[in-house]
Amino acid sequence: MANPNSPNREYPLERTRNIGICAHIDAGKTTLTERILFYTGMIHKIGEVHDGAATTDWMEQEKERGITITSAAVTARWKQLKEEGIFKLREMEDIRVNIIDTPGHVDFTAEVERSLRVLDGAIFVLCGVAGVQPQSETVYRQAEKYRVPRIAFVNKMDRTGANFDNVVNDVRKKLGANAWPILIPIGAEDNLIGQIDVVNKKAIIYNDDLKFGSSYTVRDLQGAEIAKANENYDGLVAEICNHDEELGMMFLEEKPITIKDVKEALRRTVIANKIIPMAGGSAFKNKGVQYLIDAVIDYLPGPLDIAPQTGQLVDDPETKVEALPDDNGKFCALGFKLWSDKFGRLVFFRVYSGKVSKGDTIYNPRTRKSERVGRLIQIQASVHKDIDCCYSGDIAALVGVKDVRTGDTFCDEDLDILLEPPTFPEPVISMAVEPKTKGDQEKMGNALQRLSEEDPTFFVKTDEETGQVIIAGMGELHLEILCDRLKREHKVETTTGKPQIAYRETLTIPADGEGKLVKQSGGRGQYGHVVIKVRPGEPGSGVVVENKVVGGTIPKEFINPAKNGCIEAALNGIIAGYPVIDIHIDLVDGSSHDVDSNENAFKMAGIFAVKDALKKAKCILLEPIMAVEASTPEDYQGDILGDINRRRGKILGMDTRGATAILRADVPLSEMFGYSTAIRTLSSGRASYSMQPARFEQVPQQIVEQIVEQRGGSKS
Repeated sequence: MANPNSPNREYPLERTRNIGICAHIDAGKTTLTERILFYTGMIHKIGEVHDGAATTDWMEQEKERGITITSAAVTARWKQLKEEGIFKLREMEDIRVNIIDTPGHVDFTAEVERSLRVLDGAIFVLCGVAGVQPQSETVYRQAEKYRVPRIAFVNKMDRTGANFDNVVNDVRKKLGANAWPILIPIGAEDNLIGQIDVVNKKAIIYNDDLKFGSSYTVRDLQGAEIAKANENYDGLVAEICNHDEELGMMFLEEKPITIKDVKEALRRTVIANKIIPMAGGSAFKNKGVQYLIDAVIDYLPGPLDIAPQTGQLVDDPETKVEALPDDNGKFCALGFKLWSDKFGRLVFFRVYSGKVSKGDTIYNPRTRKSERVGRLIQIQASVHKDIDCCYSGDIAALVGVKDVRTGDTFCDEDLDILLEPPTFPEPVISMAVEPKTKGDQEKMGNALQRLSEEDPTFFVKTDEETGQVIIAGMGELHLEILCDRLKREHKVETTTGKPQIAYRETLTIPADGEGKLVKQSGGRGQYGHVVIKVRPGEPGSGVVVENKVVGGTIPKEFINPAKNGCIEAALNGIIAGYPVIDIHIDLVDGSSHDVDSNENAFKMAGIFAVKDALKKAKCILLEPIMAVEASTPEDYQGDILGDINRRRGKILGMDTRGATAILRADVPLSEMFGYSTAIRTLSSGRASYSMQPARFEQVPQQIVEQIVEQRGGSKS
């Protein structure tokens, strides 16, 4: 195979890693990122999240709240000099690690989704006390969807109640993951001193000095450490042999298996998503991070180790095209994030093939337009560094590209490939917003437009009946942050209405529908006629329209307008005007007129046909149900249980971890407004909770009547 590396690139592809750090809120992602930047020499002072000084939490709102809102990209260099690394590197050969620190809060799940779409590997962070939490499951499923190999880091092993073995079992049982320890904490809580390196059978002891654990000693295993290391080593090797043919054959043929053999086989199984190595430590107490970075280098893939990106030809979606990681190939990249700041509009992109330089012209197959690359920058959180060229496998940002959306492909004009964009969940909450002064109306409209372009889970629309501007997003915090950004970044003060739930409607039985538009008013008339069958669709399928017309009763040129009419009609259900979901519509028949038929007539006929069918299909109203997990001292368990029951919640289970009770429940989103205040009040500030969208469920009839009444009142 020809060398895929350009002679001008600083780091060859095999020494590049693109990783994300993702987890449940508060597991310690940003603290871990901060330590990685410190140990790799990218920063010389550790900033703490609780002080508002973390490098990757650079937005004002992040500093104030101590949470990550937007995924931040940073680049680090790591010298892997130890002999036990797989990669035998000369003294000065660094490895480049591009890191994206993602948010943990469910309201910003789009940030995780689009980051995982462009990353080659991930560090999956878990709390040593809480183990697998609801958002951990969501992040894990997102990584599974994009087939991202990962290493799990059990953080906060210095905290009271931390238990590494419990978390390993949690990962195996709750996530169904094939997890195997490779770096086991020595001690826990106040006695955490280091790690057992399972593969090398050594102990790493971190020094509590003023250099934040930068120095450590490697010693032989002692006492109980020996048995623990041997047991885990034997289990790990046996499991690798089950999944890796090469090591399995060596085992069967009773050939000697070296550390190097085990490491190389473990690397292959991790990249194939067969095994998840687990490491334990404490980022905050500076124990265990350096060897975790080594594990990232040793076991997570570089751009050459994963399957090439596959896209489709724009004009022929059936034809698949590959973008190979090769600097000498045709340019192909995916724009995964838009961001506006004082420098203008930034488009974060990942190059999959070829290279792009300042002054080049790039092509967007969606818009069929070419644009010149004015500036290329490498991002260090909020610090921008101009670069001249960006190569295959790199993550960087373009400045000043105009007509672009999240998920757009950029490529050479003669390549014409469309890469699959990331997918995003539907909003679950909406509210009306208006400027405090009438003069700011246009300014607010422009600002909202820019924010919705940046965030694919933030929607803006104008209610045609009331003229109100409605914003929709993933939760109260999401909309609160966006309104805060309107004020700070765009200087628009707003007032907001009460949050509204994004209800949905669906049908319960199949039905037939017919729609006819016949208008004759002198001269040319309007004629469209559509017959449809509707039935309940698969959960999560949205609106599916299929053409089953035979014999040309609807001319070919009017099929798409009829389909568009059906889709438009499904935006407003018949119970309370909410969008209809999970509906399958078959166009089965119709008729046309040689002179009077046109596209608009068939679109209107499609709308009428769906409305007709929905009246017969026994429609029901659906509401978003949230998976809620509350952690509370046992003294307050009864009060919190009673409160969840009052909120129409269904208790799914209860666990205890030490003196803490963990309650799991499904609760309608409409009942969860203001819950953070309620749970604090009930527990004297000692309980906490997290929630995430689970599914849609039927609304009880007495509540349907209230919703229809309110909806009618608000529409009048």
